Amino acid sequence: MILATVALAGALLYTRDVMIPFVLAIFITTMVSPLVDFLVLRWRLPGWLAILVALLVVLAVLMLLSLALIATVQTIARTANEYSKEVADLSRTIFAQLKAHGIDVDQSQIVAEVQKLLPGAITSAAGKATTVLSHGLLIAIFVVFLLAGRNPRQAATGIYAEIEATIRQYITTKTTISAVTGLLVGLILWMLGLRMAALFGLLAFLLNFIPSIGSLIAVLLPIPIAVTQFHDTAHVVAVVALPGIVHLTIGNVIEPRLMGRGLELHPVTVLLSLAFWGLLWGVMGMVLAVPIVAVLKIVLSRLDTTRPLGELLAGQLPGTHRPPAA
Repeated sequence: MILATVALAGALLYTRDVMIPFVLAIFITTMVSPLVDFLVLRWRLPGWLAILVALLVVLAVLMLLSLALIATVQTIARTANEYSKEVADLSRTIFAQLKAHGIDVDQSQIVAEVQKLLPGAITSAAGKATTVLSHGLLIAIFVVFLLAGRNPRQAATGIYAEIEATIRQYITTKTTISAVTGLLVGLILWMLGLRMAALFGLLAFLLNFIPSIGSLIAVLLPIPIAVTQFHDTAHVVAVVALPGIVHLTIGNVIEPRLMGRGLELHPVTVLLSLAFWGLLWGVMGMVLAVPIVAVLKIVLSRLDTTRPLGELLAGQLPGTHRPPAA
């Protein structure tokens, strides 16, 4: 089993340029299949026309996401040089204070390195967010064939129906929660007067799809801008604390209530899955980690020989049983 797991991980790593679009296409197909069924069964449209309408909806959503990401990258690239100069000025102030206390630092070399590396680092990080867009055509092709292979008049039953319901519930709930989180974070940062507040709201929306880690990154991202823009500690603390309260409240109070016990994944399982799929597929692997492991748990729990593994993913050790619900 260990050797098979290592071999499978190697295969997933080698084929990630194809497997990432394929897995995304499966999730997209799960979300738009009710639309295709409605158009075929209620409006009596031909199957090819219903698939075309669903594909146009998918392409419209991908186009909106593309425009948002492109605007984000352009904004970051346009302001990278400006903020690198501000960081350099801030560094000079810090070095002057260190020198006043008898600590001599090679100021010119460090400032030059900051000015040289910061724009490239920012634009490189932003460019990685658009990697998924290069697979748009392949995703669309997979979606067309997956929808064409379905029979709208045949209702899903058994394990397939459970997988569809789980994926649909997770994606719908996560998208809604992420949108609310991004809107609140962007509004708070705008009220605080932070530059590019809308950009950080968009990043909060996107990063919220990465459980636990994404929220932390979204909270810390505005710190360099806040430090260079505001010169008092209170503003910087507010830029971090207020969005942090939003993430904590939504992530720990509201989201668990909306998600319910549909996924039934132990927090350690979630963290390990983030590490595993992030190692294999990068950022997109971390986004897809939770639904992939949730599907894997459903499959393992349905088979007698692998049921202990499914229970282990839910945090239930072999030989133990959960207490009955009150």
